[in-house]
Amino acid sequence: MESTDYIFGIRAVIEAIEAGKEIDKVFIRKDLQGEALLKELLDKLHRSRVPVQRVPVERINRITRKNHQGVLAMLSAVTYHRLDHIVPALYEDGVLPFVVVLDGITDVRNFGAIARTCECAGVDAIVIPERGSVSVGGDAVKTSAGALLHIPVCRERSAAGAVRFLKDNGYKIVAASEKADINYTQADYTGPVAIVMGAEDVGISPEVLKQCDTFVSIPQFGHIGSLNVSVAAGVIIYEVVRQRLAGNLEVI
Repeated sequence: MESTDYIFGIRAVIEAIEAGKEIDKVFIRKDLQGEALLKELLDKLHRSRVPVQRVPVERINRITRKNHQGVLAMLSAVTYHRLDHIVPALYEDGVLPFVVVLDGITDVRNFGAIARTCECAGVDAIVIPERGSVSVGGDAVKTSAGALLHIPVCRERSAAGAVRFLKDNGYKIVAASEKADINYTQADYTGPVAIVMGAEDVGISPEVLKQCDTFVSIPQFGHIGSLNVSVAAGVIIYEVVRQRLAGNLEVI
């Protein structure tokens, strides 16, 4: 990891936040507590909506052996966008909105592959939750072939909250689920739409499922029983593109 990928030390991280640096997440030594400076840091992290992970000191030492004071901030490779800014802007621009929500995707290679497909297909934004999700680091950008530098990524407090916001703003929420009865080609994607893809192991969370309007599946005839999430996302994303092209609708 290059030294420019992180900042260490309590005061240095506070100054980075004040300078407007885009911070992906912060590791804080599990047993670190007490002093006023740490409380100031935690308050700024909370107000800036930066995820914090309490970890053993060995986790931080594996990244740097310098005087980190038990605090290390990982810098984001991109500037995250806000969904409540993106959504009205798309409507104002006359765009037929198309958003992809990733609920708990943790594998950076899958994330990068999905982002690459999204960028090629003209998806307007990718939404990820703050916690329990992959983030936009250097590895993700590289895996996406640079696509993550060109497509807005919105990091929201929760996937359920993001989906609820999209639904309230006129989006049809389509969830990909192996248990769905509707073939993915039978759903209508010709209006404002958000495609929800779930975690590699457990799928879409119950909180998000409650917000979804339509559940679709991809026919499978082999013995394995499930597609890689990035492949499944690509199949459904390009069905959206196909339907919109067939209807002479704006794809981007």
